Amino acid sequence: MKKYQLYISSLLLTAILAGSCTKLDEKVYDQVDASGFLTRRDDVIRDFLRPFEHGYWSIQGNDYYAVSEDCTDEIGTYNRQGDWQDGGYYQRMHYHTWTPTDGFTNGVWTNLYQGIVLSTNSLQDMDGITDPAKLNITPEELADFKSELRTLRAWFYLRAFDFYRNIEIITDVKNSTQGNPQSTPQETFAFIEKELTDAIPGLPTRDQLGAKGIGRWTKAGAASLLARLYLNAKVYTGVDKFAQAEAVCRDIIGGKYGSYALDNRWDAPFDYTNNSLNSEVIYGFPGTLSRTHWQYDGGMFFFGMTYDAAPLYMGFTDFGQANPRFALQPGRDVDSVEYSHQLGKPFVKFQRYPDDVRLKKYRNLGNSQREGMFLYGYLPFTRTVNGVGRADTVRGNKGPYPLFIRDQVGMFLNAKPGTRIADKESNMNHADHNSGVFMVKYPIYPTPDANRITSAYAEVRLSEIYYTLAECLYRKGDKAGAVTYLNQVRKRNYPTGSASLYRADGSQLNDQEMLDEWGREFIGENRRRTDLIRWGVFNTGTWWDKKPDGDNHTEIFPIGRDILNVNPQLKQNPGY
Repeated sequence: MKKYQLYISSLLLTAILAGSCTKLDEKVYDQVDASGFLTRRDDVIRDFLRPFEHGYWSIQGNDYYAVSEDCTDEIGTYNRQGDWQDGGYYQRMHYHTWTPTDGFTNGVWTNLYQGIVLSTNSLQDMDGITDPAKLNITPEELADFKSELRTLRAWFYLRAFDFYRNIEIITDVKNSTQGNPQSTPQETFAFIEKELTDAIPGLPTRDQLGAKGIGRWTKAGAASLLARLYLNAKVYTGVDKFAQAEAVCRDIIGGKYGSYALDNRWDAPFDYTNNSLNSEVIYGFPGTLSRTHWQYDGGMFFFGMTYDAAPLYMGFTDFGQANPRFALQPGRDVDSVEYSHQLGKPFVKFQRYPDDVRLKKYRNLGNSQREGMFLYGYLPFTRTVNGVGRADTVRGNKGPYPLFIRDQVGMFLNAKPGTRIADKESNMNHADHNSGVFMVKYPIYPTPDANRITSAYAEVRLSEIYYTLAECLYRKGDKAGAVTYLNQVRKRNYPTGSASLYRADGSQLNDQEMLDEWGREFIGENRRRTDLIRWGVFNTGTWWDKKPDGDNHTEIFPIGRDILNVNPQLKQNPGY
């Protein structure tokens, strides 16, 4: 019987206290005897899968999604007449004025390191199996489990690396007696790279796993993480690896790691069919209404709409009311004049190409189908009074007037569309419930629909590989080559023959357009901060209610005070 070291126990205890994906009511022991609980095949499967459950929660847990999006130029959490003021917590995210005492600084570290600890624990359990046949496990299955756990751990590490940069590497949770000092960015980069390259040969392809392979790491999934690592290598280590990123992307697209193809509808990667073999999703977490559906939780997309949009406008009543935590940042001032800054203005960036089918107002069409990706304007519904249906529209919680949702932030209250208001103030602390267009990327079908809230969460899509390859080509001067890959994805967003597709010579592409196109395709998918940093504008750029930072130390976040107290070998990130 081997003891977990105190530091790891402290990490797990912190994770439990801070909130996690599992409610633990049973007695918790500080000792684990692998020989006592890995006695049959089901035990091994459960041990293997446990960190995957946490991985799904981790996409939004402890405000990981909130701060990653709210610090960028695309999404904001506004003080809506006192709602979401929260002591300026979300305003500090927007202004890049966070401190090591803000909750997410402890919470995200705990979130990601609990995943690292769980993955490592399960991996060490697998390493301890000397006779898999006794557990009804084949040697091939055991090798696969080990490779998938290494990949999952690398995914956690890559996100922690991107978030904090100066992190510690943990590969043993059963024998170590103390926490580790932080590794250099170069050491961490090399560690993640080796984990992925070593894991790929032992991983299955999606074709081998079949239709039930959603949620399992494959060769293409691990290769995609390598592409992410290489794409951002210059930021992480000072050495660019765009050539390596290009090579990996070409291999994935060429089928070296399994068969994938782009979906022919923009919404298919987010729909209930996205867990099948005909989807472009390379890695996703399976979602269900009755069990797990973290992207539909309040930490992500369900709180990306106004209060009664789900039950009244969409007919989805399982979760009750939503809460407008996340909305797009505005592209226009209170007088409907477009802002002059180049960054931000996400809805305006979509309107640059007005025949984009995603611009339609979100609407359920019946039979598990929808159209559009945004909520704006009035949201009508039929209210039944004394058995008679009457036309009505969604209202907020600060007055009886109908809401008219607009690409602006201010105190519009009951002002009719097109009416100029006297109050010209527009900032994070001055918003009402009409303020900010909402995004609905994953469908919210009505409550009678059997496919509601069953979409898998698409963590890695083939379109990311196309865009990564396009950026690599653009950076070496091949604009025509970049356009070839961008348009293969973009063509599903526009009618056949649309003039909105880029010209074949790539003459429309420049740095801003490349960044805008990343923003359109991946809006709300928790990568905008990384993209802004890679393009050099996260700290120097100006967007709505956001001036440039004084320096670049906010490219990485501070390590929370409680985390530093747990491991005295850790040093705070520069500038905090």
